[in-house]
Amino acid sequence: MRPDPPRSARPDPRPGDSLVTSKKPAALAPAAVDTADRERLLNGAHHDPHSVLGAHPVPGGVAVRAFRPSARTVTVDCGRLRAELHDDGDGFFSGLLPLAEIPSYRLLVAYDGTVHETEDAYRFPPTLGELDLHLIGEGRHEQLWRALGAHVTTQQGVPGTRFAVWAPNARGVRVTGGFSFWDGTGFPMRSLGSTGVWELFVPGIGEGEPYKFEITSRDGRRFLKADPMARRAEVPPDTASIVHASHHEWGDGGWMARRGDTPVHEAPFSVYEVHLPSWRPGLDYRRLAKELPAYVSTMGFTHVELMPVAEHPFGGSWGYQVTSYYAPTSRLGTPDDFKYLVDALHQAGIGVIMDWVPAHFPKDDWALARFDGDPLYEPGDSRRAEHPDWGTYEFDYGRTEVRNFLVANAVYWCEEFHIDGLRVDAVASMLYLDYSRDSGQWEPNVFGGRENLDAMAFLQEMNATVYRRCPGVVTIAEESTAWDGVTRPTDSGGLGFGLKWNMGWMHDSLQYMQKEPVHRKYHHNEMTFSMVYAYSENYVLPISHDEVVHGKQSLVSKMPGDWWQRRANHRAYLGFMWAHPGKQLLFMGQEFAQGAEWNEAHGPDWWLLDASYGGGADHRGVRDLVRNLNALYRVTPALWQQDADPDGFQWITGDAADDNVFAFLRRDADGNLLLAVSHLAPLVRPDYRLGVPEHVPAWLEVLNTDASGYGGSGVTNPDVVKPEPHPWHGRPASIRLTLPPLATVWLRPA
Repeated sequence: MRPDPPRSARPDPRPGDSLVTSKKPAALAPAAVDTADRERLLNGAHHDPHSVLGAHPVPGGVAVRAFRPSARTVTVDCGRLRAELHDDGDGFFSGLLPLAEIPSYRLLVAYDGTVHETEDAYRFPPTLGELDLHLIGEGRHEQLWRALGAHVTTQQGVPGTRFAVWAPNARGVRVTGGFSFWDGTGFPMRSLGSTGVWELFVPGIGEGEPYKFEITSRDGRRFLKADPMARRAEVPPDTASIVHASHHEWGDGGWMARRGDTPVHEAPFSVYEVHLPSWRPGLDYRRLAKELPAYVSTMGFTHVELMPVAEHPFGGSWGYQVTSYYAPTSRLGTPDDFKYLVDALHQAGIGVIMDWVPAHFPKDDWALARFDGDPLYEPGDSRRAEHPDWGTYEFDYGRTEVRNFLVANAVYWCEEFHIDGLRVDAVASMLYLDYSRDSGQWEPNVFGGRENLDAMAFLQEMNATVYRRCPGVVTIAEESTAWDGVTRPTDSGGLGFGLKWNMGWMHDSLQYMQKEPVHRKYHHNEMTFSMVYAYSENYVLPISHDEVVHGKQSLVSKMPGDWWQRRANHRAYLGFMWAHPGKQLLFMGQEFAQGAEWNEAHGPDWWLLDASYGGGADHRGVRDLVRNLNALYRVTPALWQQDADPDGFQWITGDAADDNVFAFLRRDADGNLLLAVSHLAPLVRPDYRLGVPEHVPAWLEVLNTDASGYGGSGVTNPDVVKPEPHPWHGRPASIRLTLPPLATVWLRPA
């Protein structure tokens, strides 16, 4: 739509045409814009254009002033009165109507070849109320996206779009876009006081219209910026924001009503991490909605975790350098298309977690960086603003409006898109003032420490707000240090996350698995050390995208030995991981032992599963194992119900280093058991004795990663295993198992 949609389009008005008065406009008293206001409007530096433009009572009548650059004539149509305004030059038109009060009127704007009949944007009152402005000023507007940004709306019966943007250091802000042929001169916005918010309702603009804000900085520079609150953006490399209104009708009411029934740390939580653009290259959100839920359901994962979805200019950043925090990437479709995907996953019984990146943002000159000409979203101190690792800016967590922008953004994704969880990226880089900085490059906090107190307060506020507003949502920290209390509630001094990625477990266990089996006995503690701190936080065990890129090799390629041994190690490791306390996360492609590193240009090597490929059975076997791991996991509360409770775990043997054996019990709240045994040496150990609880009369093998169907050697324990009254491992009874090579075995009471 255009702001001047013609009720009729006709050639330029001629003398005697009904569009103009029969007399020359000199009969109207002059009401021109004064020189100072005129100059400020021309320079884009007027803070209150509504006080000058539009209709205003003055002595002798009603003054009407219009600013329409490139127009040949402007005529006021009041119904019973039609008057052509005086051309004051430079696009300004004015006239004095002989009326006692301001009438209802429209403008007839004549350009070369056409006349547009339109409403006057400067006759409407502010569209933001006192409560909105108060909450914005306080930094407590938890639905900030409903106040700022572009909103299709109706004012006094007139359809159009309301624009609002926070730019407190600007001398002036104008809105521009396709509707004005990217000339913002004629659409200056008004400042709404000390909040720093600028606002304008533009009649006639509707959905799909590209736009930006033209900002005049305090030093007089003018530049275009995308809307920080835009809910839709152009497809990169184009950078404009797009006016959007949602029409999606949700069908996931059952899911939303149930998702908060069980606390996440007491529920099954098996996550498939996905990079949407490359999972099946070429699929958009709606086509993904047909394929992704079906695949994830078949594989048995409870959740998907989407690498960042918010709009980003550089695809090679995988979404971790965000420029439009409120807009799903347009590469794959519209915001409603993304809602359709989330809806489809929910209706398939799959939760949706989204990577969220509040730690930094890129320096693109059309986006958040120095948004109004001065540091705004980033700190003013360059030592704190610059992120040394990524060439980006950090957010100024000490500024209430910036904190509000981010807290509201977290709520936005959960409320507007029904996201079930936010995995917060790079938390450690936010928490430490000296993160990746040398001496002299950072300044201690007020207590002399290196903790970023503002970032702590922000994370606490974000978590508390999300959990209060969005029942059933979980927040997850990617925090790589030993920061105390990441998943402790905020009212106890913690950061308030629901879960934390266990980077220590990931690092230590992969270090162990990459060793040749003959050397593993010297690194045995790398597999057991995680239980020393397993209950200090609520953990997720992550084998994420970060572990299979940049020369780190895919999971199966990290393993030692020939191809058979690598796959065996891979399967055994997954069996160990699914039995270990903590939730599970596995990146796409690792569920079928892809040998190559992930590449965002082409995604997983799905052809490896093709029956026509000679090694396809090898990869299908690993995929089938993951499917069965998930199936058993879901129906075995011992594996997840007490993940955060020491009563849910007990070593059988954690010190069998010479044998490369790890054996432990998992227990649910009712005392039901599962016995997990990992044997990470490339030989068969017959009659291997393990101590077991004496009250269990028999054990049955329910999973064996060496099963021939998974590509293993087929060394299993097919019969019921009965305990013997032979004390072992400090227990009065024991069983004898045949331990397969490089395998994990699960047994449960028969």
